[in-house]
Amino acid sequence: MGESIEIGDITISVTRKDVKNVHLSVHPPDGHVTLVTPTSTRIDVARAYAITRIGWIRQQQEQLRSQAREAPRSFVGRETHYLWGRRHLLRVTELDAKPEVKLDHRTIHLQVRPGTSRDGRAKVIHAWHLKLLHGAVPPIIDKWERRIGVKVHRYFLQRMTTKWGSCNSKAGTIRLNTELVKKPRDLLEYVIVHEMVHISEPTHSPRFFALLSEHYPSWPEARRELNELPVPQLTGS
Repeated sequence: MGESIEIGDITISVTRKDVKNVHLSVHPPDGHVTLVTPTSTRIDVARAYAITRIGWIRQQQEQLRSQAREAPRSFVGRETHYLWGRRHLLRVTELDAKPEVKLDHRTIHLQVRPGTSRDGRAKVIHAWHLKLLHGAVPPIIDKWERRIGVKVHRYFLQRMTTKWGSCNSKAGTIRLNTELVKKPRDLLEYVIVHEMVHISEPTHSPRFFALLSEHYPSWPEARRELNELPVPQLTGS
């Protein structure tokens, strides 16, 4: 079981890595706090450092709490759904045939078998989202591999509640939040570039941000826009 630090009502997950500096992060969408620390750092020293940043932690969590929240979806007709940053209306057709999803301008057409439950409809939409992401992600990776000079051996798509993406620098793999299909395409690209830079620099060190600024100068604006967009309710789909 991993280590954690309790400071009042805040729980901080601690990860020990072969790094030189301590790095503290507050992750969207729910404000989960993590602390990456050198392997030799005593837990009381890590806690003392976290206490000095408690004001910053609360400020970041408050910003995340103030974000607009998407209501859980019921997957019924005339419901609003986001795709690539744009609002679309859902149209549902019940037909005794293979379920499918089609996009027609600003309407998402969902075809399901009669009596399909809300969860069943959600699974059909989720499978469609995965298909869209699998079509969008590889060209972006290919484009940036040449620019950054790294190799992504594999990428994974996963529902996440605390991160937009993650990277295993040793394995050369990146993991992306499936919710990114609902955000503008340029923000998907930003997250991919962010994680690809981590292959060269695993931590959020000064070198990491220097590399990110070199390759993607508009990253502060992209990060701010991403974190200001509506995020899903944690109990929703």
